[in-house]
Amino acid sequence: MSSAIYVPRVNNNDDEVKLVGLEISVGARVAKGQTVGQVETDKAVVDVEADRDGFVLAIEGRVDDTIRVGSVLVWIGDTADEPAPVQAPTTDSGSQLARSTPTAKASAMLAQHGLDASQVPAEGERLTVADVERYLAGAPAGAPAAAAPAPRSEARPEVAGELRTLRSEERGMLATVSWHRDVAVAGYVEVACDTAAWDAYAKDFGQRHGLLLSPLLPLMSWRLVELARETPRLNATIVGNGRLEFNEVNLGFTVQAGGVLYLAVVRNAASLGELGFVNALVELQRRAAGHKLGPLETSGTTIGFSSMARWKVSRHMPILPPHTALMVAHAEAPDGTGVLGATYDHRVLNGAEVAATLRKLSRPTKA
Repeated sequence: MSSAIYVPRVNNNDDEVKLVGLEISVGARVAKGQTVGQVETDKAVVDVEADRDGFVLAIEGRVDDTIRVGSVLVWIGDTADEPAPVQAPTTDSGSQLARSTPTAKASAMLAQHGLDASQVPAEGERLTVADVERYLAGAPAGAPAAAAPAPRSEARPEVAGELRTLRSEERGMLATVSWHRDVAVAGYVEVACDTAAWDAYAKDFGQRHGLLLSPLLPLMSWRLVELARETPRLNATIVGNGRLEFNEVNLGFTVQAGGVLYLAVVRNAASLGELGFVNALVELQRRAAGHKLGPLETSGTTIGFSSMARWKVSRHMPILPPHTALMVAHAEAPDGTGVLGATYDHRVLNGAEVAATLRKLSRPTKA
């Protein structure tokens, strides 16, 4: 008996994803838990796995296709010669009602620009961010959204070698680096950090709450969340000719787990309070170390924090994740001197604003 593998939802606000990889072919045998392909949004690449043993009867998509969340990606059967089910064609019944319903992100953009959903033509079944961007840019429905230009293609070098397929986390990193290179106008500034004051604050906080490990980096990250809440332009990006200030502060924190670098995301961080945030970030670090992060825990960053202090690195310049205007870099030289740097999108922020933010971050508020 046949069953379907469906296109997963990578992000709550994205109703479509791009099929970026297929690791099966029709007639192939697959095992439960085996990766059959990968789908991608602008923030994450996720493996799609088989939920049973069986044979591939049909594949309902090609690499580089844009496909609907919840639609059938692969049909699996008990035998290789079993006929694949025929999908019923999609009808237009009720399409006008669906088209008038915006996604959560699109609703936020509509509110920001004082628009009603009925004003904006939708290209798909629901009104998306791309539709709103297109409308704001004055482009007709069906035209490309006024967003990131396509990444530059890289010429094959003259030196011979073997071309290997990137793993899902490597493709995610490629998407991030390409956005930083092709879209953001990146700048960098740094200031001295009062290491002694932060160490003392973290030690006292840990003792008061009975924490086994130093909460230094989570506490510094929490301070950044507070600053983003106080100054919304820190927690923003450029969309068309406007600045989109996000409704929530989603703090992205870099975690090195073996050979994989994760950007673990604490969503709606400002709602958690200081201790709640510290506990949430520690739990995310633990899950990242075990390679157990889910899609929502690796996507949606609106502001970021990275530290290489434990390696005694005196300076590092982090890459900006897509749609993020500020990524703070914490470092410490071999002599113990603390440094706070920041990569920032100069389209959103200027160096003076970032330097002022880093000075506030360089000492705990209660020190």
